[in-house]
Amino acid sequence: MTLDELSKILTKAPFPALSGNVYCVGRNYTDHVKELKNELPKEPVIFLKAPSALRTMESSPIACADESFHHEIELVLLIGTHIAMGQKADESAIQGITLGLDLTRRDVQNELKAKGLPWTLAKSFAGSGVLHPFVAFPRGKTLDFKLFVNNDLRQTGTSSDMIFDFGFILNFLLKYQDLQPGDIIYTGTPAGVAGFRQGDEFHFESKALGIDARGRL
Repeated sequence: MTLDELSKILTKAPFPALSGNVYCVGRNYTDHVKELKNELPKEPVIFLKAPSALRTMESSPIACADESFHHEIELVLLIGTHIAMGQKADESAIQGITLGLDLTRRDVQNELKAKGLPWTLAKSFAGSGVLHPFVAFPRGKTLDFKLFVNNDLRQTGTSSDMIFDFGFILNFLLKYQDLQPGDIIYTGTPAGVAGFRQGDEFHFESKALGIDARGRL
């Protein structure tokens, strides 16, 4: 699916079309950091996904799901305006928000980490960025979210549990580059990551965002 085709599904007006920039924050929930036996970060851990990694919830199942494949549900931000590097930003820069899955080939990631190599092949591959269509960003609210797999509750989180909040993440990224309309930012996952197999049904739920949707891996 092309970026234009994705935009027509995920970012309908008044949202900007997807820019193709996909930023991801790792280790942003204390309970998740502990479950993977990592150290608590002193600043956001940033990695990227290619735009070709994105898929909608209704897309065809991906081909590379296997035993080491993990789900990570996240709040995902959509930037609504251009912000120049070095400028200060707050939540007014966020136009949209949704729920998404950052799918991870965990065995591959562990091998890459052991060699001191980037995580790209474990995090950015066809279908690894699953997204529900964006909704308006509700400023000033605590945002709840849940992931069910085959009707079993796997992950539950809230924005108040993040180590680095939305504003901190924006300003950290702005130390290094501009942010563009249509940029998206995965903001990290809570504890509960687990195996995910082709054919599994997943269910996103957030009362604060009005999201209640199902898909299939």
